[in-house]
Amino acid sequence: MKKGILSLSAVMLLAVAMSAQTVKQEVKKDAKSVGNAVEKGAKATGEGVEDAAKWTGKTVKKGAKATKKGVKKGAKWTGKTVKKGANATAEGVKDGAKWTGKTAEKGAKAVSDTYKDVKDDIKKKD
Repeated sequence: MKKGILSLSAVMLLAVAMSAQTVKQEVKKDAKSVGNAVEKGAKATGEGVEDAAKWTGKTVKKGAKATKKGVKKGAKWTGKTVKKGANATAEGVKDGAKWTGKTAEKGAKAVSDTYKDVKDDIKKKD
């Protein structure tokens, strides 16, 4: 009976050892697969980051170019508008000066006429 138990124990030990070897090989294979997947993922991430950096660079260049054009157009428009405003102001000042002159003449004439009327009234009363 001792021999049977010993034989059975030896067979069990051998089975466990073989099973452990198989498990070890499976773990090794799985670790290798994970390593490969991580490597592929890192490579893909690196490529994605590189592509995104290129795209961002191109977009920034386009944006800077568009901004420069916009500023240039804005400056031209502002220049034209300022010129128009200055011309309109000059015309307005000129027109205002004419109107003020005419109005001042009318006012002076009215004052003169009133003075004459008052002077005549004073002479009549005396």
